[in-house]
Amino acid sequence: MMAALNPSAPHDLPFFITAPGNTDVLMVVATITLIGAVLLAGVFFLHIHSLPERLAHKGQKLQFELVAVMCLLALFTHAHVLWVAALLLAFIDLPDFLAPLNRIARAQEKLAGLPSPKPEAETRAEGDHHA
Repeated sequence: MMAALNPSAPHDLPFFITAPGNTDVLMVVATITLIGAVLLAGVFFLHIHSLPERLAHKGQKLQFELVAVMCLLALFTHAHVLWVAALLLAFIDLPDFLAPLNRIARAQEKLAGLPSPKPEAETRAEGDHHA
């Protein structure tokens, strides 16, 4: 026996209302859209988060490693000030203090009459031949 339809109920239901026992297509579409949006937001967040590392990659090795460590610390500790500092450090070119000091040391060795030391690459190559 069928229940009588209430006279004030609409006879034509909207498309998003499903019959009992049928698949709710709108719910499936909303679920897929939500999962896709969360995944895209995560990829976007990680892409933006790696921006300082990608900027510092063309710089000096020490600067790149420092920026990478700061980005990792910012990612795991949620200390956003570290990420901002890493971004600023990636934009700054650090001066090379070691090259002028090496030149001064070589000039002093030459003035003192000492033989100049061999470069590290030659020293390592000689060590490989003797082994």
